[in-house]
Amino acid sequence: MADLLPTLGTGVAWLVTGCLLVAGFLGTIIPFLPGHLIIFFAAVAHWLMLREESGVEWWTFAVLVVLLIISQVFEFLSGAMGSRWFGGSRWGAGGALLGGIVGMFFLPFGLILGPLVGAMVFEFAFAKKEVRESTVSGVGSVLGTVAGLMVKIIVGVTMIVWFVADVFWI
Repeated sequence: MADLLPTLGTGVAWLVTGCLLVAGFLGTIIPFLPGHLIIFFAAVAHWLMLREESGVEWWTFAVLVVLLIISQVFEFLSGAMGSRWFGGSRWGAGGALLGGIVGMFFLPFGLILGPLVGAMVFEFAFAKKEVRESTVSGVGSVLGTVAGLMVKIIVGVTMIVWFVADVFWI
């Protein structure tokens, strides 16, 4: 029975870690879950439960934090960058950013409609652009937002792969 306890503890640690990693991955897809943060907490929890036996090195935490920050910054600014990429003004980029923030409260459609409407309204009202130019800026903000969501998923998968590689192979 005494030999079973360390194995049982390791199994529970891996169960908790696995559940957190799955929840973190789902959080990269589902807007209201902080997926990257959950993935980071999975690595921390794994280390706290198993310590030296966890296989997690200190630099893995540093890499995961850097990836987390990059993802959050890119996700936050992607709509504004898309608006600018498609010829929008600073007003359009600001409108896309504000629309993205407001859109977070109207999930799931607000994530797409917020930057679109924000960029279009700001371009039309403040930059004094025509409807067509305002619409192009708004569409650019939507494409930027979608690109940001794809980057968010890619970074989440990268974080999980990095963690698993560190534990088992590095």
